[in-house]
Amino acid sequence: MDSGASRAPAPGPGETSTVTTAVPARLDRLPWSRWHWMIVIGLGTVWILDGLEVTIVGNVAGRIAEDGSGLDITAAQITGVAAALYVAGACSGALFFGWLTDRYGRKRLFMVTLVVYLAATAMTALSFESWWFFLFRFLTGFGIGGEYAAINSAIDELIPSHYRGRVDLIINGSYWLGAIGGSLLSIVMLDTDIFPKDLGWRLSFALGVVLGLVILLVRRHVPESPRWQFIHGHGDEAEELVGAVEKEIEKEKGAPLPPPDREITIHQRKSIGFGLIARTVFHTYPRRAVLGLSLFIGQAFLYNAITFGFGTILITFFDVPTGSTGYYFAVIAAGNFMGPLLLGKLFDTVGRRIMISSTYLLSGILLFGTAWLFDRGSLGATTLTACWCVVLFFASAGASSAYLTVSEIFPMETRAMAIAFFYALGTAAGGISGPLIFAELTESGVVGDTVLAFQIGAGLMCAAGLVAAFLAVDAERRSLEDIAEPLSTARSASPTDR
Repeated sequence: MDSGASRAPAPGPGETSTVTTAVPARLDRLPWSRWHWMIVIGLGTVWILDGLEVTIVGNVAGRIAEDGSGLDITAAQITGVAAALYVAGACSGALFFGWLTDRYGRKRLFMVTLVVYLAATAMTALSFESWWFFLFRFLTGFGIGGEYAAINSAIDELIPSHYRGRVDLIINGSYWLGAIGGSLLSIVMLDTDIFPKDLGWRLSFALGVVLGLVILLVRRHVPESPRWQFIHGHGDEAEELVGAVEKEIEKEKGAPLPPPDREITIHQRKSIGFGLIARTVFHTYPRRAVLGLSLFIGQAFLYNAITFGFGTILITFFDVPTGSTGYYFAVIAAGNFMGPLLLGKLFDTVGRRIMISSTYLLSGILLFGTAWLFDRGSLGATTLTACWCVVLFFASAGASSAYLTVSEIFPMETRAMAIAFFYALGTAAGGISGPLIFAELTESGVVGDTVLAFQIGAGLMCAAGLVAAFLAVDAERRSLEDIAEPLSTARSASPTDR
């Protein structure tokens, strides 16, 4: 098959190669295939692990805080200090690994970050002092933060434009499949008739490590991003990879693929400096920067602040036994997963602007309603869980769209770093301060304090929804190169912030 790529004469000293390629158009016109399913499974399954672990921590917090658990630690320290350290590690890891991802490639880094994540999780299971638990919660977060940058950039660059929105949302939403598993697993692991107090919670973390090792084996087959390759001087490898995928898909479908409809000419470069990245994000695309920051702060407060303490709310206000909170969390986790699963396609058809703004606004308004009912004393453990299930059905789709948004609205060369930056800044604002603030509010036993926690999360989600209504980018079914022109294109362009 003719790839349609050509290369200019070899550059002289100090110059860069110029290459014309149809790789982006060839990737975008591919029909859905087994190869794409391999990408989804290889990259998406780690969110299941993340959901498994974070949920286990929230549900076993009460048990670890009990005498005989093997750790001298309080439930507030687990849902507050440890949760904040986990998020701080994720912010740090996102920035560190995000820079490395843009410099050294997606594949190399999404392998490294998974290894870091698994090693730290294993060490968490061996905790014998609170400082050890805190340290490895931070390092676990450090690994998962790198995953966010490496994986979301790889997803958007490998998935065809017609499917990009729904696939990105569903993969990020798969976190909640792990949350369901973590909730149900915690019920078994906290049953002292099966496991002693000081063993069950440790085995929960250990099981996550075993599952992660299986994922590591699957992920070895996920390729490097051809878009990253042709910009960073590996054009021949990009052409070879896409050509092999095209042959595989033509054989699977039994029909030839249509020719690509466009080419792009770029100056290849090895790396992008922080200065250029910052100027691009904040000077060239200031409206998009405001959009990304708003979406991340809203969802970070809602999820990192309130859901970390959901088990504590059930125990404090409704006397739900420690070993039973997993049943309730499994229900709201199911609502979280169904949101991206059922609404994801609409982000590609109805459009980004309408769907992002409406999911944020609906979840915020519904949470305000939940806070009002909770304040009146109209809710029990079951009805509060039902309310949260509905709220999070919409909030989960909105939160997942935050990752989709920042991974597609900035130029190719800055993609992983942009994801890392907005994740880190938004999550630092909502995900570090949130657990510290709301651990005190939800554990106080005062209804008004928990109502305030709900209202803060709801207000920030509504504010982000209003920002999206005005500033969201109509990126549905568009090539990444059309949404934000690569900085390495041969023609000198000054893209408008649209």
